[in-house]
Amino acid sequence: MSSYDIVLLSTADWDNPFWTNKQHVAAELGKRGNRVLYIDSLGLRRPSASGSDFRRILARLWKGLKGVRQVEENVWVWSPIVIPFQGNSLVRAINRLLLRVGLSTCLALLSMRKDLLWTYNPMTCRLLRMTGFKKVIYHCVDEIKAQPGMPSEEIEIAERELTAMADVCFVTAEHLLETRKIWNPSCHYFPNVADFNHFSQALDDSTEVPADLALLPSPRVGFIGAISSYKLDFSMICEMAQAHPEWSIILIGKVGEGDPWTDSSALAECPNIYLLGARNYKLLPAYLKGLDVAILPSRRNEYTRGMFPMKFFEYLAAGKPVVSTKLHALAAYAGVASLADDAQAFISEVERAISGDVVALEERLAAAREHTYEIRTEKMMALIERE
Repeated sequence: MSSYDIVLLSTADWDNPFWTNKQHVAAELGKRGNRVLYIDSLGLRRPSASGSDFRRILARLWKGLKGVRQVEENVWVWSPIVIPFQGNSLVRAINRLLLRVGLSTCLALLSMRKDLLWTYNPMTCRLLRMTGFKKVIYHCVDEIKAQPGMPSEEIEIAERELTAMADVCFVTAEHLLETRKIWNPSCHYFPNVADFNHFSQALDDSTEVPADLALLPSPRVGFIGAISSYKLDFSMICEMAQAHPEWSIILIGKVGEGDPWTDSSALAECPNIYLLGARNYKLLPAYLKGLDVAILPSRRNEYTRGMFPMKFFEYLAAGKPVVSTKLHALAAYAGVASLADDAQAFISEVERAISGDVVALEERLAAAREHTYEIRTEKMMALIERE
């Protein structure tokens, strides 16, 4: 298969401790011999007055001054300095100029061609000159306009234009396919996948459960990911903790990731809910090993209707029984996980899992083996070449 020079416009910073589709895809493309310029998030969400957002702005300024830097084989990262408040047309015009000059400089320094523009940013056509690229790929992984603090109207208009202009559009949820295929018939569904080799380390005898988790009483019911109120059903988590005070409910991740207005006080007030904070990606298999049941207690709203939880196949690769809110995207996988309509059903399914009434381990692992970055990227690149 051909090798390409690829500009990948992300909506997540490369050094975010919780890797998303964007970093994994960039790394996999690099392993396959493509050269990738990974562009950090351009800050679609308006900044809040929180200390975390202020620190993030300072960190971006520092990274921006470093220029382009190599982070993996065939992968370079550029952290452009742009002005937040992308909902403002004047701000977007200034950012467009900054990005045009900066991108041209990066491509010249790396002697890269404009083969593929692979973008996750729904406002790409408002921020970047898309002319000159041989092909444009729009990889739609979320209903971004439904996230808190987003310029929703501007995103919806720009995303329609981008989807129509793209040579190929990939989506990670069937709801996203239903809506985007109207704008572009070359739209293809590829669900989120997992790094099977990494997360299956949870099954190795040599993998040790971290001390902070091992000290907590069993049974341990856990979630790993962004602890944000627009994604997680906090009231259901609290109801579960109150119904079973003997369970340890463990939440691993940054509170307010993507939503600095998140109020997690209700979680903190439950004595058997443990907010452990973010953990390094390399350590996640060890934390999963220490859980009895892995959960996806998602809210159901416009955002989650178009969401395929990244953790789903990571949990399965770790060999964990999975209990999730019945999300639109997970309906096809009811055979390898427990899907619940409401809080009472969710708690009942966790009870069943703890009692040992679960799908066989080999079935869970088989499903995870079929959904890896290697397999998905192979299929995506074949489709790009074919079209």
